[in-house]
Amino acid sequence: MKKSIAHILKGREKFITKEETVLQPLPHKDFRFANPFIVLHHQLPKTIQPGSAHRIHPHPHRGFAPVTFLLQGEGYHKDNAGHDETIKAGDVQWMFAGKGVLHSEGPSQDILNNGGTQEFVQLWINVPKANKWDEPTYQSAAKDQLPKILQQEGVNLRLASGEYDGLTGPIKTYTPVISVVGDINQGKRVQLTATPGYWTLLYVIKGRICVNQESVQPQHLIVFEKENDEIIVIAEEDAQVLFLSAEPIDEPVAAKDNFVMNTQEETEQAITDYKNGVFGTLSY
Repeated sequence: MKKSIAHILKGREKFITKEETVLQPLPHKDFRFANPFIVLHHQLPKTIQPGSAHRIHPHPHRGFAPVTFLLQGEGYHKDNAGHDETIKAGDVQWMFAGKGVLHSEGPSQDILNNGGTQEFVQLWINVPKANKWDEPTYQSAAKDQLPKILQQEGVNLRLASGEYDGLTGPIKTYTPVISVVGDINQGKRVQLTATPGYWTLLYVIKGRICVNQESVQPQHLIVFEKENDEIIVIAEEDAQVLFLSAEPIDEPVAAKDNFVMNTQEETEQAITDYKNGVFGTLSY
């Protein structure tokens, strides 16, 4: 049976630094979390001028995984757990902060030198309390490593994590998280399925789509009711979407600044630890 739409959340401008803004449909004033999905940020296409020095300076995380779906350009990542990598358009980067890490991110040096266009979606994906103090890890997968699902002419959807359509995404997660990104050409119809009881989201990156007979504009996030399993998507324009479905983590969430913990005391401790140098240092 078709899944009912619980919320359609418009992405709103959010400052992530004093100069940088993204669209943020999650959390939203009308709906906070779909745990493990805590935050969704969309950096709209941004032109980087040649000779730029644009990069987000080293900053801390603890207790969750910041995940980047790079849509255009090249993204550079460096952290003080020893990871240093550049990903390209269509690639996915999955950094697990664990007990604490400092990282820097932004356009690659080639993009900074020569100019280009950057666009990405970044998610904050929670982990269970039992794993929040694990060692930091880093995974990435190139576009051609992501299996194609629901293949038909005019549909190009790739599986980054989880199991879907008899295939398995290359990114490994602590709890079941299905993530699919890709394009649906105008007029094409796709039937997506989700496990009943899972949180299921669909973000419209670009293009207008019809979802279970309701028209949805670009840069809107659909949150579905947990019951039932069927989602019918028809692209009213050439569209790009991010489909997410995950087993709920039924634990308290305390998210503040760059930390996602279970209690306010734990987030305040993370803030104190960062101020006291517990997270170490990172040059970039």
